[in-house]
Amino acid sequence: MNYIKSLLLSSLIAVVLFGCGGTADILSTPVENIDNTPLKVSELTEAEKKHWGHLDLVSDTIPGMSLNKAYGEIIKGRKGVTTIVAVLDSGVDISHEDLDDVIWRNKDEIPSNGKDDDNNGYIDDVNGWNFLGDTTYEQLEFVRLLASGNTGDPRYAEAQAELDRKYNEALGRKTQYEQILQQVITSDEAIAKHLNKTEYTRDEVNAIKTENQTLLQHKSVIQQTYGFGIGSITETKKALKDGIEHFTEQLNYHFNKDFKGRKTGDDPDDFSQKVYGDNNVHPVGSHEHGTHVAGIVAAERNNGKGINGVANNVKIMPIRTVPNGDEYDKDVALAIRYAVDNGAKVMNLSFGKYYSPHSEWVRDAIAYAGEKDVLIVAGSGNEGFDLDKRNNFPNDAINNGPEVSNNYLAVGALEPKYGSGMVAGYSNYGKQNVDVFAPGSLIYSTVPVNDYKNLQGTSMASPAVAGIAALIRSQYPSLSAAQVKQIIMDSGLPVKTKVVVGGDASDIRPFDSLSSSGKMVNAYNALIMAAQLANK
Repeated sequence: MNYIKSLLLSSLIAVVLFGCGGTADILSTPVENIDNTPLKVSELTEAEKKHWGHLDLVSDTIPGMSLNKAYGEIIKGRKGVTTIVAVLDSGVDISHEDLDDVIWRNKDEIPSNGKDDDNNGYIDDVNGWNFLGDTTYEQLEFVRLLASGNTGDPRYAEAQAELDRKYNEALGRKTQYEQILQQVITSDEAIAKHLNKTEYTRDEVNAIKTENQTLLQHKSVIQQTYGFGIGSITETKKALKDGIEHFTEQLNYHFNKDFKGRKTGDDPDDFSQKVYGDNNVHPVGSHEHGTHVAGIVAAERNNGKGINGVANNVKIMPIRTVPNGDEYDKDVALAIRYAVDNGAKVMNLSFGKYYSPHSEWVRDAIAYAGEKDVLIVAGSGNEGFDLDKRNNFPNDAINNGPEVSNNYLAVGALEPKYGSGMVAGYSNYGKQNVDVFAPGSLIYSTVPVNDYKNLQGTSMASPAVAGIAALIRSQYPSLSAAQVKQIIMDSGLPVKTKVVVGGDASDIRPFDSLSSSGKMVNAYNALIMAAQLANK
């Protein structure tokens, strides 16, 4: 499924359940000293939380990408050439204060005249294309398989077992969240009444002295709630309500065999029907994830607002491909081809699933992008799986077979802490099928209506790497997509420490065994290597 909501609540789930029951020669630090970097013991400051992925391992003891160092010492005032980055996602708020000046504009299309001026088949595609039309919710792919009734499919029984397990799990979690929320609301009201104020502090709660056992129970609930680490009681209640909404959506749409979400009028199993959807790349209420991803890549730098994106001199091409549920293979394949045909040099795919009935359509599109010298950067997924043992889609190979092209880069996610806990517990990994790791947790970026928030997932790690790729292609346009991919892999920091894998404290492995490069990306080193290669 897409990673839009599955990761939003992972931290809350954990605390609620607990509380209630080839190497580059030039590096920013000598290779032999990397693993001697002191561990950061203090909490991230508020400023660090908003840009930790841009910081430097050596100077900040945070496993960032050395991006600030790259801008300060290498790029400086160099602008480079404008580079188009396609964001295949849920849509992008193109009027956001931190994105409005970096949105791609199709110069061959006259706005709002109802004509296909550039003859590409898509009418008025001024800023991109929406392959979903008015679709918001969708089933998961394995549920579509069950809904088809094709009992002869070799994965039918597997899909049925998965639905039974996940449906019951979502129903149980929803019930649990509802019970916890009601308990928090009741205790909050009791504490507020006792203190005679609607807003109170943790210290005021801790200072309550009483022999009233009921009040003591309410005090204990609120103290546990503070222990969730979410913030205020108001924020905790909102997070719980979001959790209830998340599991309700799963039950009503994702796991519902009778639900039909597609509203584009085409047959998703017929690849000959290629033109459908509309030009609305930012439908209201369904584009938070894509807006967040776009901001990571290229939010306007140094404009005094919000955040700085990774890459300067970039234009974001929004292509709406991912619903709340699983994307269709046809939409993904056509979106990749649309991006290629309209000039993208890098594209970001922050979505994925484990069933794919037409995966060959997508691999053909990936190969097409490779032929046209376009680099594809993708999130590896958020289930803590070893992708060398389980297929994740989209991908550029099947069952660890030969790759269709050398233009596909899969990214795992890092936490903002150097050491054994640096790999995000949710991140997929694989010595063969994941290429690099990058900052993915606690990532602050743009969301709709001129707002900003933290999200986490390989969905956030992928656009960080896409931004570095765009930066390289902007500064050194003579380098090919395959060369840029290799530079990003070879120039990373080769951390040799052992790390916790899949969030399982008993599963400890060398960091360099989790990806083909064995490294975490480093923008500073990548630009040095790119300059060396471009100047040869």
